[in-house]
Amino acid sequence: MRIDGKVVVKDIPISYKNINQADYISLIDIAKFREAEFPSDVIQQWMRSHNTVEYLGTWERINNSDFNYREFEVIDKQAGRNGFVLTPKRWIESVKAIGIIAKQGRYSEVFAHKDIAFKFASWLSVEFELYMIKEFQRLKENEQKQVEWTAKRELAKVNYHIHTDAIKTNLIVPKLTQQQIGFVYASEADRLNVALFGCTAGEWRQKNPKEQGNIRDFATVQQLLVLANMESYNAVMINGNISAGDRLVRLNDMARQQIAVLQNTSNNLLLKEVKK
Repeated sequence: MRIDGKVVVKDIPISYKNINQADYISLIDIAKFREAEFPSDVIQQWMRSHNTVEYLGTWERINNSDFNYREFEVIDKQAGRNGFVLTPKRWIESVKAIGIIAKQGRYSEVFAHKDIAFKFASWLSVEFELYMIKEFQRLKENEQKQVEWTAKRELAKVNYHIHTDAIKTNLIVPKLTQQQIGFVYASEADRLNVALFGCTAGEWRQKNPKEQGNIRDFATVQQLLVLANMESYNAVMINGNISAGDRLVRLNDMARQQIAVLQNTSNNLLLKEVKK
C-alpha cells in the first residue's frame, strides 16, 4: 500500500493518499494554483458547473454501486443556474459519493480520486494538469521500483534461509568414525560414498526403501562437483600406493573442506543479493 505523502507541481506541494487501494489527491492543494488564500471557493466554483456535475455523476455511476440516482437528478437539473451552489459536503451526502472525500473542521480536507483530481486540474490549467500527471507518473514508477526492490530483497532472504537449511540437511559431510575408517569397503565407489555422504549405497537404500534410484541420484550440484574432484584425487592416491584406510580419511577431509568452501561462497553471494 502506498505511503501518504506529497509531490511538488509548479512549486505547489500536493498531498495524496491511498484510500481503498486507490489514489486520492487533495483538491485544496490543487486549487492553490489559482487561489492560495481561499482554495475552497475555487472548488465550489468548479463544482457548480453543469459539465462538472455531469462528469462527477458519470464517474459515480461507473464506480459506485450505492450511487443515489434520484438525488443526482435533482442536482443535475439545478447545476449551472444562478444561485446554484454545490459543496463537496453536499455532493457526498446527497448522492453518497465515493469519488470525493471531505473532512470538516479546523483542518478541513477535500480529497478526490485521481480521475476527478486531474479533471479539476485541467479546468484550472491544461499546463498545470500535464505537469501534475507527469509528476504522479514519475511517483508511480518510483513506487513500482521500490516494490520490486523490496520483493527481490525479501525473496533473497527467503532463498538464503532455504539454502542454508538445505546445506544443514544435505551438504554437511560427517566426520568418519573409527569403525568406518577401519572397515574395508568392497568398491572404490562405496569408499567415495562413505567419505562424502557418510554411508554406502546399500546403507542409503536401507534407510530410503521408497526412493527410486541410488544415493548419487539425490546428490546436490555441490556434492556432485566435490565427488568429481574426489574421484580424481582418489585415482592419484591409488597410483601412489596409499592404503585404502588412509585414502578414506583424506577423501573425507577433502569433502568436508570443499563443501565448506562452496557453502561460504554461496552464502556470500546470497548476502550480496540481499544487500542490493
